[in-house]
Amino acid sequence: MLVQLQYLRAVAALMVVYFHAILQLAKVNPAVDATAFLYGETGVDIFFVLSGFVMWLTTSGRAMSPIDFARRRIRRIVPLYWLATLFSAVVALVAPSLLKSTVFDLPHLIASLLFLPWANAADSTTITPVVVPGWTLNYEMFFYFVFALLLPLSETRRIPAMFAVFAVILIACRLLPETTATRFYGEPIMLEFLAGVVLGRLYGQKVLLPNRWAWVAMATGFGFLFVNEALMQPESRFYAWGIPAIFIVYGAVSIDFSRLPVIGWLNYLGDCSYSIYITHAFTLAFLRVASDRLPIGVLQQPLLFVILSLVLSSIGGAVIHEITTPRRKVAVASRPPV
Repeated sequence: MLVQLQYLRAVAALMVVYFHAILQLAKVNPAVDATAFLYGETGVDIFFVLSGFVMWLTTSGRAMSPIDFARRRIRRIVPLYWLATLFSAVVALVAPSLLKSTVFDLPHLIASLLFLPWANAADSTTITPVVVPGWTLNYEMFFYFVFALLLPLSETRRIPAMFAVFAVILIACRLLPETTATRFYGEPIMLEFLAGVVLGRLYGQKVLLPNRWAWVAMATGFGFLFVNEALMQPESRFYAWGIPAIFIVYGAVSIDFSRLPVIGWLNYLGDCSYSIYITHAFTLAFLRVASDRLPIGVLQQPLLFVILSLVLSSIGGAVIHEITTPRRKVAVASRPPV
């Protein structure tokens, strides 16, 4: 696996943690103008482009059936997400005051477990599951479903077919009567997965940027991501945030990181990024509750709260990653490890 993908996973996960930490800070200390520091929601867009890239990279040139692909994705995504969802549901049932964005609702819980879009029972204006950040997984699993169905096609036909399928879905959702499903699947944010798939194809064909321009593209992408997140609303994210995310991923995979020293802790956080993403909401809820119990002002300092959010979310995600990730048996190799 390209080490830069690990770095981007870690950065994207911490961006999302930071974004939600700022939102929590506004609840902990209403005197702080949190909107002045609100940034990081675009980490999701980097994740989506990365996801499309990795799915293509890990299936290209390999004989993989839709069932095998689905089995691997389910094994990777479902166990931790279901545990987090069921834990949230239990907390919402027995101690509802601890959660601000979730209430217990059985249909909502079932839809969340099945990765189906459903109006949040705590806020009917939002289409989010029991574990609110899991809305991205609803898109991920839908993308995996379409990707798996198209695996039997040759690689030259797979990408055009994927574009055709998503074009039909987007158009149909706009033409059909508005429902929760058409609102959710009619969002062009799904095109970010397709952009990642195209980047994976370009990478496989070695159509990459020169090293110098790759660094420029990645830096430009982050710069525009920062500016656009401040200026553009989420409704325009598929191009205002998605295009910079494409620049970031394309620039990163074009760079030969094998000549650079590996940043061990960042690489490890990349391994833990999924666990960090799924569990950080619980860490932030813990900090919010702790701020009410500790002496006044201890956790209301913005810088301290944000640092603790990032550090504790990383530690918590790492612990969960170690607990839930099966350890591979190491065989004695006939050649030195690469």
